[in-house]
Amino acid sequence: MAKKIYVGNLSFNATEADIKELFSSYGEVDSAKIITDAQTGRPRGFGFVEMQSDEGAAEAIAALNGKAFMERTLVVSEARPQQPKERGGFQRERKGFGGGRGRGGGGFGGGGRR
Repeated sequence: MAKKIYVGNLSFNATEADIKELFSSYGEVDSAKIITDAQTGRPRGFGFVEMQSDEGAAEAIAALNGKAFMERTLVVSEARPQQPKERGGFQRERKGFGGGRGRGGGGFGGGGRR
């Protein structure tokens, strides 16, 4: 069974091939993925590696957590299950930024008229 590993504090110059090569010293790597910003496409500084064996994953975590890689100190740990995202975006209630529209707002805090 494949083991998913979180890799944080990645250099913005690191590629998925770089990460795969780094982890392959500890066992067979199924995949390496660097997470990017949806709007800009730029790397967000973290990613995930899936390794073939639990033993190789444990060895990689122990060896690479805190190790310098491309001038950054890596944070490597077992990946936790993804939490469900809260949907809502711009639909959520916004408070504290005034807004006017006949409510006397304007400016921060929406303070009333004096």
